[in-house]
Order: sequence, then C-alpha cells, then structure tokens
Amino acid sequence: MSVEFALILVAWAVGGASPGPATLAIAGTAMERGRAAGLAVAAGIVCGSAFWGIAAALGLSALMLANAWLVEILRYVGGAYLLFLAYKAMKSALSDTPVAQAKAKRGDLGAIYVKGLLLHLTNPKAIFGWGAMFAVIVPPTSSPDVVIQTFLALIAVSNVVFFGYALLFSMGSFVRSYQKMRRVFEVTFALLFGAAGLKILTTRLT
Repeated sequence: MSVEFALILVAWAVGGASPGPATLAIAGTAMERGRAAGLAVAAGIVCGSAFWGIAAALGLSALMLANAWLVEILRYVGGAYLLFLAYKAMKSALSDTPVAQAKAKRGDLGAIYVKGLLLHLTNPKAIFGWGAMFAVIVPPTSSPDVVIQTFLALIAVSNVVFFGYALLFSMGSFVRSYQKMRRVFEVTFALLFGAAGLKILTTRLT
C-alpha cells in the first residue's frame, strides 16, 4: 500500500467518523435505544454508502477513461472539500454543542434500518465523498481489479467506522468519556482533514 493511498484511507475514516447526519443518527440511536438499534441504523447507512460507492465506481471509471481532465478537477475539489471539513471540525470544537443532542431514530429494527438507508441515499456528503475519492485514487487507465479493490478498501473502512460508532455509543462509559474529550477529538479531526487535503492538493497522483 502506498503512502498516498494509506493517507487517503485515513482521511476517509476521519471523514466518516466526523460529526454529520450519519454519525449523529448512529450515536443518538445507540445512546437512546441501545446497541441493537444502533447497529440497525448503521447497517442501513453502510448499505446506502455501498450503493453510492458502486455507482461512483461504475460511472466515474467510464467518464475518466474518456475525459482524463476530470481527475484533476475532482482532485482539487476533493482536496478543497477536506480543507472545508477541517474548518467545520475546528468550528465544532469551539462550540458548546455535544454529540448527545443527536436525535435517535424511532420504530422497530426494520424501520430503523430503512431510515438509515434513506438517510445515506439522500446525503450529499456520501455522494460527493465517493466521487471525490475515486477521482483521487483511481487513475483513468486503471483496470477493473483496481476499481474493485479500491471500493472494497473504502467500504471496509466505512463498516469499521459506522458499526464501531454503534458499538461505542451504546456504552455509557464511552459516551461520558467522549463528552469530556469532545474538543480534543474534533481538533484532531481538523488536523487530519487539513493534512489530507493539503497532501491531495500538492501531490499529483498517477
């Protein structure tokens, strides 16, 4: 695994773990409804993420083969997006809004799963994130094997992040610790976003 690819996977993990509609839904549901409900909404979100990942892999691969310049455009957009996330994470670190204010999903486990799925199918962050990652990681001349391996690597990281959230936020001791150290985590997110964004903007991937 190259240094650039490893850094992008870290950025992908940090992006998925940073506060947003998906992570707040998982955290709020796990805290209020318990581990099973948290895992159910996480499963829906992971399936929604996989849908956009497959769509990005199929669509962007074809587009980039015909238009290599799209790689450069999306590379710059992706880097700028990571810097924007760095700004948002730092802003959140300076605010007084805790993750515990997230609203839990209601209904039985099936309904919670569907709500998680619909949440991520309509989440612009997921749509743009997959497109940007494929544009940055996969060169226009990449073989289908590279496209598949990239998708599997990214969706594996998403599984760890989202299901990890469900497990961790169903534990009272973790929630109390997170709330005490929330600003430390968010400053760390900001620094990692910033480093990944600058790396993408200053490194030409071939």
